[in-house]
Amino acid sequence: MAQTLKYLQEILAIPSPTGFTKEVQEYLLAKTKEFGFLVKHTEKGLVIVTVKGKDDEHQRMVTAHVDTLGAMVRAVKPSGRLKLAQIGGYPWNMIEGENCLVHTADGKKIGGTILIHQTSCHVYKDAGTAERNQDNMEVRLDEKVTNEAETRALGIEVGDFVSFDPRTLITEKGFVKSRFLDDKASAAILLDILDRIHSEKLALPYTTHFAFSVYEEVGHGCNSSIPEKVVEFLACDMGAMGDDQQTDEYTVSICAKDSSGPYHYAFRQKLVNLAKEKKIPYRVDIYPYYGSDASAAMNAGAEIKHALLGAGIESSHSYERTNKESIDATEALVMAYLESPLVED
Repeated sequence: MAQTLKYLQEILAIPSPTGFTKEVQEYLLAKTKEFGFLVKHTEKGLVIVTVKGKDDEHQRMVTAHVDTLGAMVRAVKPSGRLKLAQIGGYPWNMIEGENCLVHTADGKKIGGTILIHQTSCHVYKDAGTAERNQDNMEVRLDEKVTNEAETRALGIEVGDFVSFDPRTLITEKGFVKSRFLDDKASAAILLDILDRIHSEKLALPYTTHFAFSVYEEVGHGCNSSIPEKVVEFLACDMGAMGDDQQTDEYTVSICAKDSSGPYHYAFRQKLVNLAKEKKIPYRVDIYPYYGSDASAAMNAGAEIKHALLGAGIESSHSYERTNKESIDATEALVMAYLESPLVED
């Protein structure tokens, strides 16, 4: 668990909104090459680590995504502040008051804060009621700028990426609070599993491809570069919490259905049975407004059995929270799956 949390903190510290993931890709390449496995870096940006198994004819793929929500400069306003275009799906109020970085084309990082234009209640009567939307939300830069020309002189232009401060905090009670636990918690879990396979010289029953995708938040994450021999595809993402949900912050969540439809029933039940057998705390749940790397693969026509699991994440796409217990349960179930026989229909 300590190593998993170390990986998690390192990944969370790297800004990686979808489309701006070069730095986190380089981190993954450097880390995974230390383990001595075959590592492939695709044109799309996937980092795929292949662990040879005893059976090379029937293969598995396990994925997590390292791209996150973010934004892009939509316009420089006459006031010198910035309008934003969203990257990924979230309501504007989820990022109100958040610190951010503007990443310029020449490599500079310029700080700022995301606010509604009518911020001051001493000036604006509608400060609390104004709609949070693209027209009203703006970035207040931490620079002495008062007009468009001064902002552009900093090197800021339309199309520059904007990343949000993750504000990562691990409490004494075992809670992990941060933006982007979706899905960097799963990425840390897969890194730790690869580390364990390497250091403990574990032999997997089937050749397994560990894929880290970088376009999941916009819907087409790991829908390509799936080897022909892959017959099972497990997406490690997040369990959604809220009203009518069974998922919590202390168990692994196994998805029965999301917005793309049901996941493979026999595969889902295999995960349930493994959790029961290994005494891993779990919940089975439905995520109503959700898609994953596995559903993207299915939509692209992959001929595979697909499943989805993940740690329970509170307040998804906002300032998220989970607990070490959920991360631990998720890692235990992924490891149990990797050491188990193929799914039987």
